Amino acid sequence: MRLRIVNRAALVSVVAAMSLAGTSGLVRAQDAQNQQDQKKQKQQEQQKQRDQQQQEKQQQRQQQQKQQQDRQQAQQQQRQQQRAQQEQNQQARQQQQAQQAQQRQQQAQHDQQARQQERAQLEQQRTQRLQQEQQARQQQRTQQEQNQAARQQQAQRVQEQQRAQQAQRAQDQQRAQQQAREQRQQQIQQQQAQRDQVKRDQAIQRGNAQRLSEARQQQLIQQQRLRSQRYSERLAQQERLAEQQAQQFQQQRRLAQYRFQQQYFERLRQQRLNAQNWQSYNYSSDPYFYTAPSYRYSYGGSYYDTSQYGADLLRQAVNNGYEEGYLAGQADRQDGWRFDYRDSWAYRDANYGYTGMYVDQPQYNYYFRQGFRRGYEDGYYGRYRYGQSYNGNYQILATLLSQILNLRSLR
Repeated sequence: MRLRIVNRAALVSVVAAMSLAGTSGLVRAQDAQNQQDQKKQKQQEQQKQRDQQQQEKQQQRQQQQKQQQDRQQAQQQQRQQQRAQQEQNQQARQQQQAQQAQQRQQQAQHDQQARQQERAQLEQQRTQRLQQEQQARQQQRTQQEQNQAARQQQAQRVQEQQRAQQAQRAQDQQRAQQQAREQRQQQIQQQQAQRDQVKRDQAIQRGNAQRLSEARQQQLIQQQRLRSQRYSERLAQQERLAEQQAQQFQQQRRLAQYRFQQQYFERLRQQRLNAQNWQSYNYSSDPYFYTAPSYRYSYGGSYYDTSQYGADLLRQAVNNGYEEGYLAGQADRQDGWRFDYRDSWAYRDANYGYTGMYVDQPQYNYYFRQGFRRGYEDGYYGRYRYGQSYNGNYQILATLLSQILNLRSLR
């Protein structure tokens, strides 16, 4: 392209020169043009050679690139073939490994099954051996239990015979004690009746100087009637409760305490029958209701006045409580029962020996329990710390009796 531009420029310059030089210069211009043409042709040939060389080089480069691409394609195909072969080899190895793993697993399962069967056989043998040993031990224990049961039955029969003998002796002793108490009670009642008669005679001899007023007598008689009525009703209730307590003693196998409670209940029943005569009692002939009080005592934070009859009844309450408490404690000791005087029915009832006369029932119950608590302790421990035995009967010590009552003479 540049060469063409140069040729045209040269032609323009030649034409210009010819026009200036005229005809002479035309020849020279033609020579110059020829030279230029030759030069141009030479340049064109050179250019062709160069183009041809360039084309050859380009073809060589293209051929080299093609060869390189062919080599790359061949290498890539070779690599792909190698990868495919590797993958095939890997798959083959994996299949072989899977087969080997499957074989190992099958072998392991087979071995495990064999071991399990072996363990099952060993376990079955061990279980059979244990069962045989257990059966042997069970038979041995059964034989021992049978022997022990036979020994226990023999010992129980011996103990029952001993208890029966002890119970018979205790019954005989309690029966003797009961007879002695009844005889003593009769003697006391006879002595009390004699003392009452003497006191009545003395009161009659003293005359009206020491007699209470008629209004006071009627007041005391009315109080006594109400007291006797309430006490009679109270005894009926206590009998029903005593029956329930007796059943409980039987369930607890407290035979000695049951016998004592039954004897106490029988005395209480007889006492209730006597208390029912309160409506027909001749109050006017009883000196208690027309003689002036001779003692004062304290109970529940208050002071009370009473006659000789009331004072004797309070002394009798403490002594009755001590004797009944001693027998109750003795019974619990024989039964092997715990020390608990409050559990005794006689302690909760506290009415034995009360006639419903002269003092209120709560007061008699209080002093009865004072004696019972001390008598129970002596009877349970088999001693005489608070009392003494006299002709088969139990009495509280006189000094302790005086301290408990703390009676003060008003004359």
